[in-house]
Amino acid sequence: MKLRFYVVLFSCLFLGVGARCQNVAIKSNLLYDATATVNLGIEFCLAPRWTFDVSGNYNGWTISENRKWKHWFLQPEARYWFCDRFAGHFLGIHALGGKYNFGKLKNSISFLGTDLSKLTNNRYQGWFIGLGGAYGHSWILSKHWNFEAEIGFGYIYTRYDVYPCAECGTKIESNQSHHYVGPTKAALSFVYLF
Repeated sequence: MKLRFYVVLFSCLFLGVGARCQNVAIKSNLLYDATATVNLGIEFCLAPRWTFDVSGNYNGWTISENRKWKHWFLQPEARYWFCDRFAGHFLGIHALGGKYNFGKLKNSISFLGTDLSKLTNNRYQGWFIGLGGAYGHSWILSKHWNFEAEIGFGYIYTRYDVYPCAECGTKIESNQSHHYVGPTKAALSFVYLF
């Protein structure tokens, strides 16, 4: 019985795609690369105008002077393409979730009700989940290469602990929450199709 299941699954996944190209894409977001965040995305077709994209992102580095910008997160997204998949305009619905450890990041940024200047003197460690919608466009560069731009907007809920410095373990606040509404995705990606 199990063998029959695996044969049918293999047939549906691999034999059903035929000789058509552009069924799977791998990508790297240049904006995350610029922040030393290791990232990789994979996207595969679901239907003629639908694809499913998932990206994973990781930054585990401690920056000079013990500044912290550590995080990991996953971001799955269903995409509807207006013409052909992997080319032209698309709309997406995404979810995201992960963990973070930020601290000693000097700034004076206050954006849409989120005061990031608090990261100057304190360290924040916690988790987040969220939902959003996105718009993007993919330009064909060659048979196997595309360039993609995407912007997303949505909601993120986070719970976190606050520490007085980037190194210490004494909590100032515990189990705090924050609701964020604003950009949830920004991507400029090179895409390889196969």
